[in-house]
Amino acid sequence: MLSVGEIEQQAEALLRTWLGPVRIHRRKSSRGPDLVARTSTATLALEIKRIGDPGWLRGAIEQVRTTARGVGVAAVPVVVVPFMGELGRKLCRDARVSWFDLSGNASIIAPGLRIHVEGRPNLFKRAGRPSTAFAPKSSRIVRHLLLDPDHSFRQRELAARSGLDEGFTSRIVKKLEDDRMVQRQKDRSWRVVDPNLLLDAWRENYDFKKHLIVPGHVVAKSGPAALESVAAPFREKGLDYAVTGLAAAWLLTQFAAFRLVTLFVPERPPEKTLRTLGFRNEERGANVWFVVPDDEGVFAGANDRSGFRCVHPVQAYLDLKGHPERSADAAAELRNRLLMWKAS
Repeated sequence: MLSVGEIEQQAEALLRTWLGPVRIHRRKSSRGPDLVARTSTATLALEIKRIGDPGWLRGAIEQVRTTARGVGVAAVPVVVVPFMGELGRKLCRDARVSWFDLSGNASIIAPGLRIHVEGRPNLFKRAGRPSTAFAPKSSRIVRHLLLDPDHSFRQRELAARSGLDEGFTSRIVKKLEDDRMVQRQKDRSWRVVDPNLLLDAWRENYDFKKHLIVPGHVVAKSGPAALESVAAPFREKGLDYAVTGLAAAWLLTQFAAFRLVTLFVPERPPEKTLRTLGFRNEERGANVWFVVPDDEGVFAGANDRSGFRCVHPVQAYLDLKGHPERSADAAAELRNRLLMWKAS
C-alpha cells in the first residue's frame, strides 16, 4: 500500500500532466488540506487518502469541504485516492466534491477548469483474494446488521443470529470497523454508522451470477400467473423457497408489471418436479429462474407477502442488480419506499 507521501508525489505529477505549470504547496497546518494547487484561474484543496473504501471516503469528503473553506471561499475541494470505485464517485458527485485517482481517472470542476477522465483500470489491485466483509458467508453479518439497523449488537448476538462462530464473527466485525461501517458503543456493542452507505457498499460488491441459476420457461399469461404456477407446489408441500428479483419487488411495492419470476431454492429441483411444473429448461426466452444460492443467508428475513414467501427487501434490492426488464426502476422504487435510513 502506498504511503501518503508517495500518493502526494504521484498526485502532483498527475496535476502537472493535466494542468501544465501549477503551484503546489504541502500542508501548512494540521487543520489544512494535504495539498493546495493553484492555477491561473482556480485553487484546488486536496485531501489524500490511502484507501478508497466508502467509509473512508465519507470522512474524507467531510474533511476536505472543511479544509477547503480554510484556504478561501473560492477553493475547490478535491479528494485523491489510489483508485475511485463507482460508489466513491457517486458519493463525491452527490456531495459536489471533485476527485481524481492515481490510476488516471478524474472529475475536477473548477473556475476555468474541467477535467474528466474515466475508464482507466485500477493500477493498485492487491494480489490474492481481496479482504471483504461482503463475501457470501461474511455477508451474513452485514445482512443482520441491516435487518435491524437501529439495534446495537453484541458480538455474541451477531454470531448467534448469523449461525457463525464467534471467531469468524469477530474478524468480520473488525473488518467493518476498519472500513468505518460500524462503530463500537460504550457498552461494547456494535452499531451501523450509516445503513444506506453499508447497503450501497454491499450492492457494489454483490454479484448475482455467483449463484447457480437454472433458467427455463413455463406456460403462463402473465408474471403473476407464472409466479403462482411455480410457487404453488413448494407452498403446498411445505418446501423451502423465497421469491426474489422483479417478482419480489412487485410483492413488496406493487411496482410495475413483470415477466421474469425468480425463486431461491435450497437445491436444484429434481427433474420430476420440473416436469410437473411444465418447466422447460432453456435460457433464451426464460420466464422462470430457479436459483440455488451460494449461501443460505439469502433466506434470512424472508416472510409472507400475499401468500408467497418473499425475501427481505434488502435481498430483493441486491438481486435486482442482476435482473433484466425494469430492474433498475424497481430497485429505485424499493429503495425509496423501504430501504432509506437515517445515519446514526
